[in-house]
This record gives sequence, structure tokens and C-alpha cells, in this order.
Amino acid sequence: MREAVFNALSSLEAVDGAMVLDLFAGTGALGIEALSRGAAQATFVERDARARAIVQANLDRTGLAASGSVRGGTAEQFLAKAPRFDLALLDPPYAFADWGGLLAVVPAPFVVAESNREVAPPPGWGSVRARRYGTTVTTFLELVTDEPEPGPPEGNE
Repeated sequence: MREAVFNALSSLEAVDGAMVLDLFAGTGALGIEALSRGAAQATFVERDARARAIVQANLDRTGLAASGSVRGGTAEQFLAKAPRFDLALLDPPYAFADWGGLLAVVPAPFVVAESNREVAPPPGWGSVRARRYGTTVTTFLELVTDEPEPGPPEGNE
């Protein structure tokens, strides 16, 4: 599944040189994969101290520690003062339901959301693709800009 997701991200040119957020990092597998495929930097956010130690060990083992930053705390705490990212990898527990609230504050224009169901895009977001891999559904979402199409100036009729 991870290979298929990152192949798709590569074809969308969403990884190379990107600043990546791996929120709900767990072991850090998604962010580490992004780094191994050319992301410039990855920030791993995980509230569990044991999991953070595993992320750091995995970064050290892969030789990618210089490009990774491991942060503690909840997703909400981190997002309250987070910098901008190019790509956010979101893999919360399957029971997570507040996708609209999360996407309203995630500081990235492109998101990969992993869940046990397709994540419906809330207002301001568009679905790029969704694929099921066993019990996991991966939804690619993109921030929609509502800039009007250029047209003739008003009042010149």
C-alpha cells in the first residue's frame, strides 16, 4: 500500500523537495518513506513517547535523522502553532471522525488521509483520488482555491 501511495504522489510531483508533515506518526513509516523519495524535510508528530523513540530510531537507522524532526504532543497542540507544509500525511486511529475539523487547520495544500473509509472532502477541499487497500482507504485531498476566472472588466458593455 505504501509503495502505491508514494508512486501516486511521485506522479503528482508532490514529494520531491517537499516539506512534509507526518501527523499521528506512529512508527514514522509514512514520513520516512517521503524522505527516502526526495522530500526535503519531514516533521513527525506523535503523542506517545515510546512511539516517538521508535520514530527517532528509525530515522537514525535509515540515515535520515538530519532531515527529520520528531515532536511530542497531540495533533491539536502541534497544529495550533504549526508552520506551513507542502504535504501532510494523516493517519489517525480509525475511530477518528473529525476530518472536517482537522482539514480546516492542517497547514498544507495537499493531504493524504488514511482511514477505514473514504474521507469526504469538506468545503474548501477537493478529492484527487481514493483507493482501498484491504481495510485501509487512502484519500488524496487538495486545497481548492476559489479564484475567479479572468474575464472582461465589469461595466464595459
